Amino acid sequence: MLDLLPDLCDQYGQDVRWLPLTMLDYGGRKVFYGEVVTLRCFEDNSLVRDIVSEDGTGKVLFIDGHGSCRLALLGDQLAFLAQKNHWEGVVINGAARDVGTLATIDIGVKALAACPLKTEKRQTGDRNVTLTVAHTMVYPGDMLYADLNGILLSQKRLDLSFLEKDSS
Repeated sequence: MLDLLPDLCDQYGQDVRWLPLTMLDYGGRKVFYGEVVTLRCFEDNSLVRDIVSEDGTGKVLFIDGHGSCRLALLGDQLAFLAQKNHWEGVVINGAARDVGTLATIDIGVKALAACPLKTEKRQTGDRNVTLTVAHTMVYPGDMLYADLNGILLSQKRLDLSFLEKDSS
């Protein structure tokens, strides 16, 4: 299943919110989905480490870095930690680094850009808050669906069984 989002839009158009933001795909997994955990932080990824250290089964971390690409909020070490703890993916309204290595890790990673500089460590940020990104509300507990077509959000988990019927 390479193109999940077009099928979801066709099936659930009234139930999904499109995130109209062009992001690049850096992770080894190009199609991913899960329950949203939100983090708002600016040029400080201290709380990213704390969150991806937890069990992320069925979850996607959505980091609002306020669109800053001056410092990277995710690199290979945090991505490996997220993969180890079963996170489905990480979406960054900001930058990632170590993008060559990120492409080899089986986790979804979307970000605005690459930046080789690491962040400051001040233990600042707000977890599980409602975000506004590209004029789109992102709520903790939303379901996020991502592929090369972009990102969709839904207030409820969408039934994907119709996709299995289409492929048979």
